Amino acid sequence: MYAQGQGVVQDYLRAHMWLNLAASKLSGNEGQGATEGRKMIAKHMTTEQVARAEEMARQCEARSFKNCD
Repeated sequence: MYAQGQGVVQDYLRAHMWLNLAASKLSGNEGQGATEGRKMIAKHMTTEQVARAEEMARQCEARSFKNCD
């Protein structure tokens, strides 16, 4: 959704955050798909933005996935 702006404003930070979380929790084809999606999104981001998205993912997970948006 966030990567394409489907139903929400396009937001690469949030797209990367959610794909990062998915890649860490999923296995097999689903995990691989999340990893590849994360790599594609990162191509549109600066190093600082990627670092911020990774921190957002850590914070989201620490809050048990509540109030992540």
